[in-house]
Amino acid sequence: MTDDRPIRVLLADDQALFRRAIAALLDAQPDFEVVGEANNGLEGVEEARALRPDIVVLDVEMPIMDGLEAARVIRETLPEVKVVVLTVCEDDDHLLGAIRLGVHGYLLKDLRPDELFTMLRSVMRDETPVSPALVSRLLAEVRNAQPTHSEVRPIRRGQSLSVRELEILQLVAQGLSNREIGRALSITEGTVKNHVHNALHKLHMDNRIQAAAYIVREGLGVKPGTASSLG
Repeated sequence: MTDDRPIRVLLADDQALFRRAIAALLDAQPDFEVVGEANNGLEGVEEARALRPDIVVLDVEMPIMDGLEAARVIRETLPEVKVVVLTVCEDDDHLLGAIRLGVHGYLLKDLRPDELFTMLRSVMRDETPVSPALVSRLLAEVRNAQPTHSEVRPIRRGQSLSVRELEILQLVAQGLSNREIGRALSITEGTVKNHVHNALHKLHMDNRIQAAAYIVREGLGVKPGTASSLG
């Protein structure tokens, strides 16, 4: 965050007991404020439009409108709102579908509270957290998959990645956060963030996971099995 106001969060989950428990945990943190709750994806979309939160946290499997469809609508109509999936679902199709939609994080419900707080905070630093248990599966999938038009568009002539941008994306694909990359390269976290932003723009991508997938799939300097987290 660039100011002192709390991170405003909207929760959408049809399991009321779980949703209210997460709301209580977040509200107990000084830098979070739960501004709304929704019972299904459609309510989540409507509440997001009305409340304009910083982050919408969505379950995948919900009635009326599932989390992925809700994520798609929010990403298309409220691009300034960050979308994080929080689910028990480890299905690879759901994971890859969410990444293609440009979600800002894909987390499993077995996280500890402190891990959830840390990952949501990292979303506001333009990082894209994925539960560690899913990262190796995600990269294995993209390593073997053919890119689709929606995943990767060719870099236009004159827009190739700089040496520094490629170097930073290689470290992103190894699971380093902006802060860790800055320490490794002896540059500031803000400089890393700017390079990542510029690289994503050149690659026509929405988030770090898509960029990491591109680096792995194209064999641009990442060894299999090195990744543990994507932010």
